[in-house]
Amino acid sequence: MRYRLGVDVGGTFTDVLLLEETSGSTYRAKTPSTPADQSVGVLNGVGKVCADAGIDPGEIQQVLHGTTVATNAILQGRGAKVGLVTTEGFRQVLQIARSFVPGGLAGWIIWPKPEPLAALENTVEVVGRIAADGSEVRPLDEDQCRTALRSLKGAGVEAVTVSLINSYANAEHEEQVGRWVAEELPDVPVSLSSHVLPEMREYERTLTTVANSYVQPEVSRYVRNLDSSLHDKGISAPLSILRSDGGLVQADKAAEDPVSLLLSGPAGGVTGAVWFAQQAGYSDFLTFDMGGTSTDVALVLDGKPRIGRETKVGDLSVRATSVDVRTVGAGGGSIAHVPELTKALRVGPQSAGADPGPAAYGNGGTEPTVTDANVVLGYLPSELAGGEVALDVDAARTAVATIADAMGLESPEAAASGIVDIVNENMFGALRLVSVQQGFDPRDFALVSFGGAGPLHANALGRLTGSWPVIIPPSPGVLCAYGDATTCLRAESARTMVRAFSDLTGEELRTVIADLADAAAAQLTEEGVARDAQTATYQVDLRYHGQGFEIPVDLAPEALGGGGDLLETLGATFDAEHKRLFSFLLPNEREVINLRVTVSGPRPQVAFTELEQGSEDPSAALLRESQVWMDGGPTSAGIYDRTTLQAGNVVRGPAIVTEMDSTTLVLSGHAATVDPSGCLVIRPL
Repeated sequence: MRYRLGVDVGGTFTDVLLLEETSGSTYRAKTPSTPADQSVGVLNGVGKVCADAGIDPGEIQQVLHGTTVATNAILQGRGAKVGLVTTEGFRQVLQIARSFVPGGLAGWIIWPKPEPLAALENTVEVVGRIAADGSEVRPLDEDQCRTALRSLKGAGVEAVTVSLINSYANAEHEEQVGRWVAEELPDVPVSLSSHVLPEMREYERTLTTVANSYVQPEVSRYVRNLDSSLHDKGISAPLSILRSDGGLVQADKAAEDPVSLLLSGPAGGVTGAVWFAQQAGYSDFLTFDMGGTSTDVALVLDGKPRIGRETKVGDLSVRATSVDVRTVGAGGGSIAHVPELTKALRVGPQSAGADPGPAAYGNGGTEPTVTDANVVLGYLPSELAGGEVALDVDAARTAVATIADAMGLESPEAAASGIVDIVNENMFGALRLVSVQQGFDPRDFALVSFGGAGPLHANALGRLTGSWPVIIPPSPGVLCAYGDATTCLRAESARTMVRAFSDLTGEELRTVIADLADAAAAQLTEEGVARDAQTATYQVDLRYHGQGFEIPVDLAPEALGGGGDLLETLGATFDAEHKRLFSFLLPNEREVINLRVTVSGPRPQVAFTELEQGSEDPSAALLRESQVWMDGGPTSAGIYDRTTLQAGNVVRGPAIVTEMDSTTLVLSGHAATVDPSGCLVIRPL
């Protein structure tokens, strides 16, 4: 037997899934996260899931991990002290930025500008210059450079970024400075912009590389610590980390390029959603991942998640390939409050997190949260995570009653219903960002919901968006871990090539793309993936001459075969995407800006388990009837055990379907049909 272990660390819970490849059997564990040291929560989950499966940890062949360590380092401001090396005259590159202020016309008055990740006093200039065409304008001054580096050493920097002008065109100067850094600051990690992001635009390239340096020591420590702890537990299997684009990278490579991990956690959920939605027969869908702290949404078209070139974490936006995930501060732990000034109910973005958590958890929390509201409404069972967390109904009612009192409502149930309605609207707004705002009608898509809290709100979100059916995969609370366990190794190679179509031929473009594909393939070959098992995808950033931005378009592999006009194909694809996004075209000449090739290894051959076929009658899985608050008043709802449901069973609302890691709510006027893949497929009656 071959076992793969998927691990996903969230803000509230750590999810662990053990997958046996041949049979498709799974074993799940959900344990409280340990923010002080995430590896503790991981090891607790590993021990629990191995005990449930009755195997020795040494039998695990692969460990696949989605982590939020890099994300949390950014959000909590606890990254490394970064020293930045720039070309002479570019010392203020991070301070000048793009002169963009978010918000309305008066945004500049109230916007607190975030501090750069590399302070100005820790930024030094070096003499030397590369031109935009890659030629050397002025050689490096070694003595001046070493003196500048010694000043960084004296400042006690913990990581160094080297970002020199036009290094994307010629990396020789950066690589030389990198060697001098290794000599002058031998124990300090160094990141070169020509390696992290070999693309034009000095600010974005510098910021992305500085972010890489900022989180590198923290990620390296965590990866080493987790790897060592797993070995101590008897697990000698290689550790791989999930990248923001949904692919895997070996742990040592991840530690070198941690900026590619900023959306590691959410990417795992999207990958897992694709895995199950395809089994249920759906390829176009929105994903809705609601956890304890936040909600992540994304759009999948033709079975492929939309990939973006910007990764945003808090106030930081870096150029890194990632699944186009949008996040809102709406989760089970989101705190409801009524501002004294407006007396209008608000939910989030503040969260009770894992400690103390919602009042219902009984860990000392007193503020009303979305979880407490669901408890008051009767939507949650008395225990969560397979008995790991017992719920205190009285504490939840007491907390929610403070909202009812503040708003003059007659009952905690009325306040709880308002809390749920508002958090649903917040998440509906996020779903519009990845659909309507991108030119897609959400009514053309299904909605795949997961996360510990997602299935509770999925039916309501389907009603708001008009996205049917709503699909609840098996084990929705640990789906991110399932995605981690069922994805593949991936590598990327990119290059800037600013050329107008009139100055370029299709053959030149094919040659450059082939070189990039070879470079990315070589990375996977080093990681043990045979060349004939690799597949490549191609992307080109294009713009009209004179535009200040470019649009990434996918290039089909068959277009590279030489049988057609490559530039004509690219141009037509770009025009169609520009028309979809902005509803107009320009007569200007098109320009190629960046080329990108991603090479992936094979996905694991994991067997699917099909449920036993049954009738429409789900009564064999009925546990009991319970009182819930729905449609403005009390009503009776059936509570069903998901583990005993059979394919073809139809659960009509109002109903609650319980399982170890999540709870699904079926609203009145809707029904959930059990698919042979194990998915619950909810539609209006």
